[in-house]
Amino acid sequence: MIYCKEVTSGHNRKAFYEVPARLYAGTPNWRNTEEEIVHMLVEKKSCFFLHASIHSFLLMDQGQVVGRFSLIHDEKLPEYVQIAFFEATFGLTGVQEAVFDRARIMYPSCTKVVAGLCGHLNYAAGFLDSAFDEPPLFGLPYTPPWYPDYFPSLTKKPLVSYRFSNQLFYDLLESGHLDVPLGSITIRKMSRRHLKRDVAIYTELNNTCFSDHPYWSDRTAEEDLELFLPFRFLLKEENLLIAEDQGRPVGFLLWYPDFNELVSGSSALGIREVLHYHVANPIRSSRLTEIAVIPEYRRKGIVQAMIKEMTGHMQRGGFEYTEGGFIFEENQASIGFTLMMLRKAFGVDLQPHRKYTVLDGEL
Repeated sequence: MIYCKEVTSGHNRKAFYEVPARLYAGTPNWRNTEEEIVHMLVEKKSCFFLHASIHSFLLMDQGQVVGRFSLIHDEKLPEYVQIAFFEATFGLTGVQEAVFDRARIMYPSCTKVVAGLCGHLNYAAGFLDSAFDEPPLFGLPYTPPWYPDYFPSLTKKPLVSYRFSNQLFYDLLESGHLDVPLGSITIRKMSRRHLKRDVAIYTELNNTCFSDHPYWSDRTAEEDLELFLPFRFLLKEENLLIAEDQGRPVGFLLWYPDFNELVSGSSALGIREVLHYHVANPIRSSRLTEIAVIPEYRRKGIVQAMIKEMTGHMQRGGFEYTEGGFIFEENQASIGFTLMMLRKAFGVDLQPHRKYTVLDGEL
């Protein structure tokens, strides 16, 4: 019978961290590059916990560890208990009942539950729902197909990502078809020297642009800086572009190489991978993570101008493919804009390359 054992000791925490490596042993497409964020949250080494709480558990069956999960409650999403960092072996019974019982005990005032959200959308979101035969992009999940089946009472909230060859965008760049008059608006790169300032700008624009996004909760600049700092030796200034109108930030675009191409399996990103990337970049794919413009500056060509700037940097870096970050299927405005830009480049509508799901329902 499945039961939950709360992680309250270093020994249990070690077992919690070991679950993915055991579960994915012999799975060549799994990548372990997100585990640093798991450690940061499970060990509460984040200012996220100024407004949130977390309890982590091992799933046990006849005394054996068969899975793990954390329960997160964020005061900025007060109704929800989040089932985060969920991993479990195949063929278990009673998983939902065991997890929900713990959630009700820990957070009796919560009425809803979401599985696959890990604190905030900027940390991680979703279970993989297709393309299990490919390694994931850096920052996107890789999970086996049976995880949604463990929560049968919850409703699937589908997400998609689109992947495309960069060459047609390079052709558009060279033809001038990405050019657009911007007047007083300029596009600049992030400044390493002023990283704290530019991350604060990124945070403010996120909170302004995504306030209506599913499961969105406002960030603080300190929380976002925590995410940038571990990868500061991999990120380049052109990976965060900021649109300004006479010095006023009005939009941003965040993209970065697929750092998962530097590692395999359970390997972590270390100094060797950093040097390999900077000396002889072997990465061929990139991820367009976020792009947004504040409401009063939309439909002024700013998105196209930022894409043009990004495309130039990608071309110089030799990147052959780009994949967008996940988009909720219910967010038809975002999907419509994405397909419009891709149609402009390719002349046809692309189909989603990968599908994901978040699970939502009553607790």
